[in-house]
Amino acid sequence: MAESFKFELVSPERLLLSEQVSAVVAPGSEGYFTAMPGHAPLMTTLKPGVVQATLASGTERRIFVHGGFADINPEGFTLLAEHAVPVEEIDVADLDQQIRNTEEDVADATDAAVRLRAERRLADLRNAKEALGF
Repeated sequence: MAESFKFELVSPERLLLSEQVSAVVAPGSEGYFTAMPGHAPLMTTLKPGVVQATLASGTERRIFVHGGFADINPEGFTLLAEHAVPVEEIDVADLDQQIRNTEEDVADATDAAVRLRAERRLADLRNAKEALGF
């Protein structure tokens, strides 16, 4: 069995990571899972959370993802995220402001569909803050 495998994390804005890795922990729709060399094929959607990739060199990279899907196959692991940001680039004050703004959106919503979208966004933002440990 190989000691590393190819991992790519891509968002619509950019390629965030394309490296040989020894392990990747990702937030699948059914919970966090760890992919290692020789992992069985898998395709799953993602929930908001932090992807932790251990590079073959031993260095760790942490990237927050929101939405998308993961595909593990014999060639490697590709994670296509709707939104992805390296954890070190996240501004906690900005995240807190987004939460406050979305709380106002929920309170101000007069239409049930608009309120539901705002409530889902608020839950995602709060889950993101928790996943990031802020």
